[in-house]
Amino acid sequence: MRRPFPQAAMLRRTATALALSICGFAACAQAADAASLVLPPPQPSLSVAQIVARNVAARGGLAAWRRIRTMAWVGHIESAHAPMPSMMFTLEQERPNKTRFEINALGQTTIRVFDGNHGWKLRAAPNGGPDLQSYSPEELKFAEAAPGLDGPLIDYHAKGSVITLGGIDRVYGRRAYRLDVALRSGENDHVWVDARTFLELRYDRTSFSQAAMPVTVSMYYHDYKTIEGLRIPSVIETGVGSGKEPDRIVIERILLNPHLDARTFAMPDAPLPVQRSVRR
Repeated sequence: MRRPFPQAAMLRRTATALALSICGFAACAQAADAASLVLPPPQPSLSVAQIVARNVAARGGLAAWRRIRTMAWVGHIESAHAPMPSMMFTLEQERPNKTRFEINALGQTTIRVFDGNHGWKLRAAPNGGPDLQSYSPEELKFAEAAPGLDGPLIDYHAKGSVITLGGIDRVYGRRAYRLDVALRSGENDHVWVDARTFLELRYDRTSFSQAAMPVTVSMYYHDYKTIEGLRIPSVIETGVGSGKEPDRIVIERILLNPHLDARTFAMPDAPLPVQRSVRR
């Protein structure tokens, strides 16, 4: 009998966070934490349009991002809450918001797939066999409202979002513009943009717990790398400020416009497949 993965709940939370953005998988409910401190409201010298324009330029430019149709990340997840300290993952994305996310640990592969309309999750059942389920209504709503592979700020007008300036805070000691993003779906997100580099430092989205209660998913971006002219974070922390050791998503390899066949975003097959390699 195959050994079931003993931390399925943690894997589901991590997978959800990763699917958020170019980036996105653990959820933690918090309004403000030690990493993000609210400053007195200043009179900013930049408008929302200027902040977003500088963010887009800092990330490589609008034209360069629009040329990206698919993207893949390969790396590992470091978590003190898992049965092993490092778990391999692959995240594949295709415009407008298709995602496939796989985690491999202890010989088991957990898969989450969203094809733009339908979502599925495949994992080991308690008896060790495959357990294939459709997304819950909350998971489907969350996936449908995802910002896509270039995040919530790039082309936000085309995505039907409205952005306002919420203030200037500190994130890990850095001054950051807090942008309030109202999505077409009705979801309200928050993005913190570094006032010096204009790269994102933090991104908050509203998700749902297993009991279908709203919670805040917070991700902190670190160690930006330049990949073919685009600036992309190579480390993402989740669970910051929860009183527990944060989970770290470490991206070791990033592929731009890799070939992704039709099976990538189809309903997963059972039994659990081995983790696939990504082809250029």
